Formats: sequence, structure tokens, C-alpha cells
Amino acid sequence: MEGQNQSKEAMPRPLDALNESRGKQVMVELKNGKQFVGKLIAFDIHINTVLEDAQELEAGEVKRNIGKVFIRGDTIVIISPSA
Repeated sequence: MEGQNQSKEAMPRPLDALNESRGKQVMVELKNGKQFVGKLIAFDIHINTVLEDAQELEAGEVKRNIGKVFIRGDTIVIISPSA
């Protein structure tokens, strides 16, 4: 029993995993299919997200440079480290 409790405590929480990407390049995909790439500078418990030096992608190519962008958390489907 005791070993099971220790393994559960070691599991990262979702916000901990997202916090590891703070200050790094991430890709954010929205429910409407739009994708943005930029440096993750902030997020909150609702996953409202702020990216810096953001670019909107279309078919994997840069469609436009946006700069700093706030993305509402309930529109986000995926946040992934950028390659």
C-alpha cells in the first residue's frame, strides 16, 4: 500500500508540466484549427495563455507575425513544445 501512495505523489500535475514550458517556444492549437507558435510567458488556472513573439501558422507555414498575444484558455485544444 505504501508504495502505491509514493508513486501517485510523484506524478506531475498538468499545470506543473505546462510550467516547465514557461519561457520556451510552444505551439498552441485552437478549437477552430488555428495554430500559433511563440514563447510561453504566462498562463493561469483556466489555461488563459500569453505568448510573446507569436506567429500564426497555416499549413505549417507562417501566415503572419503577431507579437504578444493573449489566448483564452477555453479555446485551446493543444499546447505542445515547439520543434
